[in-house]
Amino acid sequence: MKKFLFLILATIISASTFAQTKTTNDLHKKFEDAFALYFYNNTLKMLNQTDDKDFDDLVKDIEKMKFLMIDKVAKGFTTEDYTSLIKGYKSEDYENMMTARSNGKNFDVYLREDNDRVKGTVILVNDSSQLYILDIVGRVQPDQATKFFSTLDQNSEIARKLKSFVGDEDDDKKKSKHKEIKVD
Repeated sequence: MKKFLFLILATIISASTFAQTKTTNDLHKKFEDAFALYFYNNTLKMLNQTDDKDFDDLVKDIEKMKFLMIDKVAKGFTTEDYTSLIKGYKSEDYENMMTARSNGKNFDVYLREDNDRVKGTVILVNDSSQLYILDIVGRVQPDQATKFFSTLDQNSEIARKLKSFVGDEDDDKKKSKHKEIKVD
């Protein structure tokens, strides 16, 4: 089962053609060594190893998602880069639906609608050292964005598997001064 899970994750990670926003894809090109993961709805459901009904409800309207993590300090990500990122989303008809703060992180949720139906959601999670982008084809309820991120952040079993897949334990210890997202 573990080999099957890793095979699926390897396939997902290597997938490079998603209908994500041009803005996120351009940012990923600029910071090409940023940590990126790609998920489909069924993959997100597979991450729910405890059969948590609340998590299933959170991901039910997500078709696919690109998760991008940028170490702002190491990569030289600036305030101007963030401002440009916001302008890019707005140029793609994304509207800011919510701004919040939780556990020392700023959350900005942007939605793109078509005929009164949400077609895309971008969740930016920003702190002093990291920027996390969840670029979603589909939707997460804006009032559930912090819960969605926290659920991904706190699921330690999958986080360990992903970290072991993309790097070794020593790298994780070296990065421990930066609070990292855990995807479980």
